[in-house]
Amino acid sequence: MSTQTLAGVGGLVDDAASVHAHPDAPALTSRGIHRRARLRRIRPGVVLAWGVLAIVVAWAIAPGLFTPLDPIAGDAAAALQAPSALHPFGTDATGRDMFARVVHGAVQSLSGALVAVAVGLVGGTLLGVVAGSLGGFVDDVLMRVVDVLLAIPGLLLALSFIIILGFGTVQAAIAVGIGSIASFARLSRSEVLRVRGADYVEAAYASGGGFWTVLRRHILPNSLTPVLALAALNFGAAILAISALGFLGYGAPPPIPEWGLMIAEGRNYIATAWWLTTLPGLVVVVVVLSANRLSAAAAERGRR
Repeated sequence: MSTQTLAGVGGLVDDAASVHAHPDAPALTSRGIHRRARLRRIRPGVVLAWGVLAIVVAWAIAPGLFTPLDPIAGDAAAALQAPSALHPFGTDATGRDMFARVVHGAVQSLSGALVAVAVGLVGGTLLGVVAGSLGGFVDDVLMRVVDVLLAIPGLLLALSFIIILGFGTVQAAIAVGIGSIASFARLSRSEVLRVRGADYVEAAYASGGGFWTVLRRHILPNSLTPVLALAALNFGAAILAISALGFLGYGAPPPIPEWGLMIAEGRNYIATAWWLTTLPGLVVVVVVLSANRLSAAAAERGRR
C-alpha cells in the first residue's frame, strides 16, 4: 500500500476518533438528522394553505385590523373605481370599498360552512351509527332513504330545503348541511360495520359488555376518524355551496357583505368593472382550494 493511501486512511481514522471523542457529537448528529427529516416533510403547498386559512380566519374574527372602512356605507363620488393603493379591490357602484366587504364577508362564509359541516356530521353520523349498529329492518329503511338523498344533486337538495327554511346565511348553511347528511351516514355506517366485526369488539361482548357500553367505548372511537376526515373535506365544499346559494339570492340579504352576493351584484358591471366579480371570486377559489389541500393532507396522514 502506498504512503499516500496510508496517510489518507490515517486521516479518516483520526477524524472519526475526534468526532466520537467529543461527548456532544452523537447528539448533534442525531439532531441534525431529525431536523433535515422534518424539513423534508414540510410541503410548501400545505404551508401556503395554512397561511391562507389563517388570514381568512383572522378576517372573520377581527376584520377591523385589516381595514378601517365601513363595508356597508358608500361614497357616491368614489363609485366604480379600479383597484388602487387606497382601494385594493376597487369600489362598487355605490362607492363601497370591495376589500372591506370581502374582509367583513369572511365571517358569513366561514360560520355558514361550520354550521353546514356540523349539521351533516352530527345528523349523518347518528343515522350511520344507528343503521350499522341495529341492522336488520332499521338498516334497510335508513339506507334506502340515504340512497334517495344521494341520487339528488347536493345543490338541488339544498335549494329544496332552503325554500322550506327561508332565506339567510344560517338557513342556507342548514340546507347545505342537510344535503350532506347522506354521505356522512353511508361512511359512518360502513365504518361501524367494519369495527363491529373486529376481534376486540367480540371480546368486549364476550366479557359481559353491554350494547351501549361497547358502542360508546369501542365502536364509536374507532370508527370516527374517516368521518372526521370527510368533515374536513366538506368544509371547502360547504363554502362553495353557500357562496353559490348567495349568488342565486338565497343567502344573506343585501347590503350584508357575503362573497356569493358580491359576485352576483358585480355581474351587471363585468364589462366595465371586472374587479367586482373577479376578485371576490378569486378569494372564494383560493379559500376552497386551501381547505381542500389541508383536508387531503390530513386524510393522507390518517392513512399512515
